[in-house]
Amino acid sequence: MARRIESHTIAGPAGKLEALLEEPEQEDPREAVLVCHPHPQHGGTMHNKVVYRIARGLRKSGAVVLRFNFRGVNLSEGEYAHGIGEVEDARAALAWLRERYPDLPYSLAGFSFGSRVALRLGCSDPGTRRIIAVGFPTRDKSFDYVQSCTKPKIFVHSTNDVHGPQDELNALFATLPEPKKLVWVQASDHFFKDALDAFETEIVNLGLSS
Repeated sequence: MARRIESHTIAGPAGKLEALLEEPEQEDPREAVLVCHPHPQHGGTMHNKVVYRIARGLRKSGAVVLRFNFRGVNLSEGEYAHGIGEVEDARAALAWLRERYPDLPYSLAGFSFGSRVALRLGCSDPGTRRIIAVGFPTRDKSFDYVQSCTKPKIFVHSTNDVHGPQDELNALFATLPEPKKLVWVQASDHFFKDALDAFETEIVNLGLSS
């Protein structure tokens, strides 16, 4: 069975959002996942290599995945809104995904800046099944939104991440309520250099074990 790949335009709070929907290759989807990309002002897009690997790993585990560009990125309308507007972009994209697959459980995932967006939205959304936070930046101004989050939280992190050093992430993780999980991937940098295959395998395993 050929994999379904569709380009979509989603109505967002600041204008149209460019999006890409992908279904699993060999089976009907058993979960729907929204994936959020890195910082828009530092070159982050839905085509980022880590975001792509998250999406592919989730598809391999049986999920239908929606990636999208935040406002002001590529064909998405609007302009950067300091993380606040981007959470609303994600909310609009999630609503679209849920309407498309109303009978599937749904989760959120994100890389770097996108992991913060995914956690902010997912922790406040009653129906979110779990949140996968990849490369979570530990030098944020506030962690209140995650320190009070009782949703299942899975952190996947490089062992050499300048934006989230091991000691800082371990200290933060210790303060978080259950359920939670922390997966370390031996890699050279924030972008999982020299370890993208191992990273993707971890994503697949997370999907299959859920």
